[in-house]
Amino acid sequence: MALDIIISGLISGSVYALLAIGFSLIFGVARIVNIAHTAFYMVAGYCIYFATHEMGFHPLWGMVAAVILVTLLGMVAYKFLINPIREHEGAVLIATIALAMALQEIMTLIFTGTYLSVPSLIKGYFLILDVKVFYQQLLTFFAALIALGVLWALLMKTRLGLAIRSTAQDREVANLMGINEARVAMITMGISVGLASFTGAIVVPLTILDPLMWMHPLIMMMAVVVLGGLGSLKGSFIGAYILGFAEAIVVFAIPAGAFLKGSVALSIMILVLIIRPEGLFGVTFEEER
Repeated sequence: MALDIIISGLISGSVYALLAIGFSLIFGVARIVNIAHTAFYMVAGYCIYFATHEMGFHPLWGMVAAVILVTLLGMVAYKFLINPIREHEGAVLIATIALAMALQEIMTLIFTGTYLSVPSLIKGYFLILDVKVFYQQLLTFFAALIALGVLWALLMKTRLGLAIRSTAQDREVANLMGINEARVAMITMGISVGLASFTGAIVVPLTILDPLMWMHPLIMMMAVVVLGGLGSLKGSFIGAYILGFAEAIVVFAIPAGAFLKGSVALSIMILVLIIRPEGLFGVTFEEER
């Protein structure tokens, strides 16, 4: 049981970390609460299904194509839907909810509500203490870690990363220092949606496709972001694994109560917020000081 909890917790935590960090990035830079973030994750999964089952591509090439196409879709949505109303937070929230529902309905019309699946990139498993560990699970976990490592290097070691961090800290000062804030926001949106689509690409072989698959990750992602602290990438990373392991413990320790896994994770978030309202690593933005 302990090994099952560790494997499940690491995979769930890595998935939530990728989604939450992508969400925190665009919130930190442009103050956009993008409810459609996990809808892009869902669209990536359907793109891979279409590429592999309808067009006959290898799953790997389907994943590459899905990440590129969904990232472009996210940037187009930002340019024509979100950017014109970016300064009105309530309007942005409503617009991204509408976008998520529209993507859900489009996927329902094209693929119906039938449960679908995508073949694994790597088949087979090995045993550890009589517990099956599938190669696809390991691939998903390490791919998530690599993506997080590349993102950290981008943010900490490049001029683009410096511009993103500077804009997130103080947009007005960043503009005064010659940083094109609008272009940085556009690029950050691409990175954010790219992370969501990459998450969908690596997770889809382990899950079942359906048009509502974006809702549970959305709830958990928001819980992770609030638990870790709005705008804190470190908080999103740590909070993701806290809630990921909380879900795994409930599922494997109390199988009859597995349906409560989301409620337990959200209860942990509420408990932390009662003690520390700003979250574990809350960030105060300049306009809030």
